[in-house]
Amino acid sequence: MLLVRSSCLLLLLTLQFASWTQACLSPETKCDFVCDCAEDCSDEQDCGYKGKEFECDFEDAGLCGWTEQSVGSLYLWERRQRGNTLPESGPSSDYTTGTATGWFMGVTAVDSESQHTAVLRSPEIKESSATCRLRLRYFLWDSGHLGFGSAPLWASILRQGSPETVVWRPEATSIRGWKEATIFLGRNPSSFQIHLQSRRSKGQRGDVAIDQLEFLDCALPLPAGCAAGMVECANGGCVDPQQICDGTDDCGDGTDEKDCEGYQRCDFEEDLCNWDLRSFSPLKWVRTNQQNISITDPLQGPGRDHSSNSASGHFLYVTIPEAGLQTDWAAFQSPFLEPTNSTHPCKMVMYTHQFGPRSGGLTVLVADRLITPVWERGGSLGDVWVKAEVEIVTDMIFQILIMAAVRDFTYGGIAVDSIVLSPECRLSTGNNTLEKFPEPPKDPCTVPEKMCDFHADCEQAEDEAKCGDFSYPEGSLGWTDTSIGSQSWVLYENSTHKEEEYLYVVKAPGQQLTDAQTRTPLLGPSGAACNLSFEFALTGNPDHIGDLSIRVIDSLLGDGPKLWEFSGKTGKDEESWRHADVLIGTRKHRFQLAFEARAKKLCPCAKIKVKNVRFFGCHASYYPLSPTGLSCNFEEGLCGWMQDNSDNFDWTLFSGMDHSIGIGNSLVVDLWSPSLRGAFGRLISYPTRAGTTDYCLSFFYKLYGPNTGVLNVKVTDNYGSETLLWTRSGAHGNMWHAAECWVPHQLTDFQLIFEAVRSGFDGQLAIDDLVFLDGPCTIPRVCSFESQQCGYKSSGKVRWLHQNGHGSTNGPKRDHSLETELGFYMMVNTGANILPSDTTTVLTSSVRQGNAKTECFTFWYHMGGENPGSLSVYMKPVKGERLKIFSNSLDQGDVWRHGNGNISSDLVDWQLEFEVVGAGGKDTYVAIDDIYISPYPCEDRGSRCSLETGMCSWSNTQNAEVDELDWELTSAEAEQHYTVPYEDHTLGTEKGHFLFVPSSNRTVANENAWLLSPHLPPTKGTCLKFWAFKPHSSDSRLNVWRLSEGRLSQLIVVDNLGGPWKHFAVDIISTKEYQIVFEGTKGSSGAVALDDIEYTIGIDCAKKVTDSQTSGKPNNAGGIAASVIVILLLLATLIALLIYYLRTRNRAEAPPAGPSSSFGAGFSNEIYESDVTQDRVRVPTVQNHPETGFSDVSGYADIGETEDV
Repeated sequence: MLLVRSSCLLLLLTLQFASWTQACLSPETKCDFVCDCAEDCSDEQDCGYKGKEFECDFEDAGLCGWTEQSVGSLYLWERRQRGNTLPESGPSSDYTTGTATGWFMGVTAVDSESQHTAVLRSPEIKESSATCRLRLRYFLWDSGHLGFGSAPLWASILRQGSPETVVWRPEATSIRGWKEATIFLGRNPSSFQIHLQSRRSKGQRGDVAIDQLEFLDCALPLPAGCAAGMVECANGGCVDPQQICDGTDDCGDGTDEKDCEGYQRCDFEEDLCNWDLRSFSPLKWVRTNQQNISITDPLQGPGRDHSSNSASGHFLYVTIPEAGLQTDWAAFQSPFLEPTNSTHPCKMVMYTHQFGPRSGGLTVLVADRLITPVWERGGSLGDVWVKAEVEIVTDMIFQILIMAAVRDFTYGGIAVDSIVLSPECRLSTGNNTLEKFPEPPKDPCTVPEKMCDFHADCEQAEDEAKCGDFSYPEGSLGWTDTSIGSQSWVLYENSTHKEEEYLYVVKAPGQQLTDAQTRTPLLGPSGAACNLSFEFALTGNPDHIGDLSIRVIDSLLGDGPKLWEFSGKTGKDEESWRHADVLIGTRKHRFQLAFEARAKKLCPCAKIKVKNVRFFGCHASYYPLSPTGLSCNFEEGLCGWMQDNSDNFDWTLFSGMDHSIGIGNSLVVDLWSPSLRGAFGRLISYPTRAGTTDYCLSFFYKLYGPNTGVLNVKVTDNYGSETLLWTRSGAHGNMWHAAECWVPHQLTDFQLIFEAVRSGFDGQLAIDDLVFLDGPCTIPRVCSFESQQCGYKSSGKVRWLHQNGHGSTNGPKRDHSLETELGFYMMVNTGANILPSDTTTVLTSSVRQGNAKTECFTFWYHMGGENPGSLSVYMKPVKGERLKIFSNSLDQGDVWRHGNGNISSDLVDWQLEFEVVGAGGKDTYVAIDDIYISPYPCEDRGSRCSLETGMCSWSNTQNAEVDELDWELTSAEAEQHYTVPYEDHTLGTEKGHFLFVPSSNRTVANENAWLLSPHLPPTKGTCLKFWAFKPHSSDSRLNVWRLSEGRLSQLIVVDNLGGPWKHFAVDIISTKEYQIVFEGTKGSSGAVALDDIEYTIGIDCAKKVTDSQTSGKPNNAGGIAASVIVILLLLATLIALLIYYLRTRNRAEAPPAGPSSSFGAGFSNEIYESDVTQDRVRVPTVQNHPETGFSDVSGYADIGETEDV
């Protein structure tokens, strides 16, 4: 019996749940911005948004219900990601995640003689409130410089029985970055759909894109008990009394607009009502609608009226006529109205549309005996109808005049609709006579470009008097309220005590739930030191008063990000003021400053105020004196450098990671930051005078991470022309590198630029200790030839060429640095018709200062064609005979090869000479790239690399066709971001270095990184040995391959190590030349690491000699200047090896501790050697091959100031 009752109860509950589910998922409740299914809001899924936040980020392949509806297939919307590399068109990342893994909607490429329209359509949405708006991020970049046309992007709504209505038209400004916009959808009384459209005839993929859609305040008022003072609608919702009879359906059922007897309404649908459009001005208002203005150009006129929110609805409109602008004002007026009083004022409500740069402003005037302004709203407010309320009190018969100011620009205009006069505005049969007309405004004392430019051009600084600076008697009058919502800014004036005036936030009649905003006039341009100073107060009883912020509105680029913001309260007392200083910095274009605020609750108990606004050091030509000039360690700020405000993001002062003292400041771009967006962040120097000498910019830099970006140094002149001087990209290890950048003498004043290119998302770029000196640099430690020749000069009958593979008829198709056709190198043609047999040509470096230590010189060379000639490298002392440190005369195929040699100068200044001797070949050449002078000797014990002094001859490939990430060099001591082994294998300490590939959500899963050996000769048995680390928590993978003639052959799969460093060895057999590839593939967590990599050419893992040693290999032993130096080096090496052997033996004999004690299995196709002491100190036979790697030199553990390898 009990079982039967339980079953019945369960059945009843199931049926009840099913009925609830059916009710909340009924068609009547779907897509109405109300979560009827309270648990998961499933009734609001795929409505153009999803979830309780009503957002769509396009991360879901379902597109939140949006569909592609373009006509034809030539121009479409597509859901896409950025891709593995920085694209030549389209966004550098999505907006939501800010990485290459995020999704967005972008257009396809188009190339046509006629225009095509791409259409993205939302699902059907039930209806929306008058406050409904859609906030989105959009991207407009004309990457191919093909022209945008008039309508690269716009939005419209489509309702059954109504024509398509344009609701949003962004400025068609080409900017490589995401921007934010708000589309005011307004009241839609029936079901509607949204179209996001782009029209072009020519354009590249991704030039137009959208992401991160958010629907705000779109639901109709919900049934609820109305608070005191509110008015209840027929549907149970509540509205403010101010919304009754205001020309807008705020209830959603029209009840707030029904009982409006006595009100005089005019929506201009049938006629002009009693309004009179006659005017003394040649510029006239007209009654029209969007369909009459233009059905082809979305930028002409308001896309809709206010009263019906439709393209067919009528309004009054004024813009520049086809004949051109003769007079810049137009007016219309009401009929004569009876006098009013303060207890029964005449109240007028109207809706204004002030769109585009042609909108100069709108003023309401009362004409009785005089003409008096009673209300004004300046400038452009966007593509939205804005509610205005005006109260008129006069004891005479009067008329209402509405006057517009129109500017002579490319598009836009001013419209008025839905005028409502209260019953107190009574028609009069009488009239009045003006005693006098108002005086016309005084002509400006100077041209518009010099008004408010932070420099007094007129007597008594009249041109700067009303620009927003409170230090001027009328400076506060320069702030104009541009609010469109329910809160606005007002100026409190005190005629006797000017110091007591302030701006404050009050309740406003606007219907939008947006921030209150007040703006300055157009200012600037401004200089590097431009600073805004002010005091602010957010006071009252509540714990949270509201928010206050500042932003720049650029005349060309539009709204910028917030420069400063405050949230909360400054105190309970009204006089709880705080001081703020905000750097405005260099602004190349004219701009406005805007205070934006939103009070959580406006009442006498809560206030937001701003006073004492001042501008300091803002003139464009003013640069503050920097005692150190462009030299800077960033401990006291940016010195003679400034942020570029026209880029996408800023460099940040970072404490605790500087080069000089370790705990000081450096300047950083943190690619790990989730808030970083865009492709470029630039640091610009103050201008430097033109001179007759070259300059040298030296600095330290860090490029760290498996997916970093690019660091460039550029020079720009007065005309904006930029020249690349220096560049680095890819992983450079978790360490500082010294760099020198040669700045050629300039004919005009110039500025230097540090540019961070955010092509990756998993890493960090940093600079520190800048020194700028007159005179050329010495020979740099690193030269990739990407931007210049680094001081290398050609001599002889045939010149060396600085070129790339793009369009070249001879030479390598790709450079070594970037592995692209656009990468540069130095090349000399050695064909018999250019460089006959036995003819010599030389490439010589600038002079480098001598050093008591032996330094390792490495480079990459490419010898193409049959009989390309011979290549020799010499160290030439300033005094004395030159010494050969490398030579090669073999045609070794279409590959870049590695060469090295030691340089011992004994404190004598020296130069490098690359000498090529012709051999009578045809279409032959010799090229060099990536020269590097290490502060340490070459590790010349076979091919073992401990990674303590760099990556030896191993290198990350930059070929995006084979990998996406880089192996990175770090140590446990230096690591602050990634989870890595707590010690290396070589030293067994946290100071020791190793290579690793981390897992990170900043990049796509299963991305890989290739680590390549040099090209190695055919072999019957070469032993590859290495140590690997991969914890249990890591799902990364490690594969080892042999790469020969473009084909991969697997050598080892390393998986599930789960513990300490483990040793691997495998024999390599190849009948062709080959390379060894370590491929790390990232997972979702953990990392995989490598250390102590060694290969013994011609000796297998059983220590058997398999290949005969030939003598026809390149000579790289001449760099050891004297036998004494050789002996000293060998002795030092043997001593280091002895110490190393004793240390490692002791460590091996000690019992394992900590995490190292757990071992795991999981190997395939490899040899696992459990004896950790085996092969740790073995010195293999020295191989005379130009591309053998470096072995470890344990005496050089501190590599904090080495150059990149």
